[in-house]
Amino acid sequence: MASSKTTRGGGVDEAAENTEAAEATENTENAENTGKTAGKPAGTSTAQDLAGLEAGLDALDTVQTKRVSPVEVLVQKVLPPIVAVLVVLALWKVLVLAKVTDDYKLPDPKLVWDSLRRLWLQGELFDIIWTSVSRGLFGFLIALAIATPLGLIVARVKFIRAGIGPILSGLQSLPSVAWVPPAVIWLGLNDQMMYTVILLGAVPSIANGLVAGIDQVPPIFLRAGRTLGARGLVSARHILLPAALPGYVAGLKQGWAFSWRSLMAAEIIAKSPDLGLGLGQYLENQRNNSDMPGVLLGILLILVVGIAIELLIFAPIERRVLRSRGLLASAR
Repeated sequence: MASSKTTRGGGVDEAAENTEAAEATENTENAENTGKTAGKPAGTSTAQDLAGLEAGLDALDTVQTKRVSPVEVLVQKVLPPIVAVLVVLALWKVLVLAKVTDDYKLPDPKLVWDSLRRLWLQGELFDIIWTSVSRGLFGFLIALAIATPLGLIVARVKFIRAGIGPILSGLQSLPSVAWVPPAVIWLGLNDQMMYTVILLGAVPSIANGLVAGIDQVPPIFLRAGRTLGARGLVSARHILLPAALPGYVAGLKQGWAFSWRSLMAAEIIAKSPDLGLGLGQYLENQRNNSDMPGVLLGILLILVVGIAIELLIFAPIERRVLRSRGLLASAR
């Protein structure tokens, strides 16, 4: 019995010694680790982790852009339209040479060029173009000033939207030429009649574009604005209009298209010396003179001016809006 107790006592002592040795080893390792990190400032690891996280988020949000060389711009932007024009001219010339119809119905492209050259030498070309362009741009600016607040009111006031919204959609679908006869009766043959036709064609398009853009604004933007105290005109200026800008710009482009079409319809139908000679009236005069090269020249000038305004004014605005929202992958 005495021997057995002695054995148990030795085992207990041996286990206690092992436990103390393990604790001493763990304390030594902790001390070594503490010594290794003692030289680093407190919070360095956390700061590095946050910096890495922010860098990763920035990489996800950043749109990779690169500068396009002049050669690439020439190949991608300038060359295709030139090639398309040359193809159309070549096809036109082939049809003339093939005698698919009478010469007075489809004149040679050279005759159209001669008509253009004659207008240039007479000093009338820029006067004719400027008469129409000045009217179109001024009428469009008036339409913009009317349609913007109208679109905001229609988009935000339910009662007005229920009453006026369908009317705006109906006016947008109504051909602009239908407004010319009543405008002549109401106002006579003058510039006011021209601007009235432009407004009736452009205002519905711009207003509907703004309404569509506002409808796509996330509601959380408006709630955040109200939380920060933005209400009424402040909310419209700093929240609604910037957030609805893509739809608004699309409405502006369509509004210009309707302005230009409305103006051409008014100039073709309404003729008066007091109105001056615009592109539409020039086209109608050449029709009355049975001058087919002049008629085709008028059509081409109307087309070129409309495309030029689109490319020089609205396309850069649209690219800037898309780029500011990260929707344009490459700098142009």
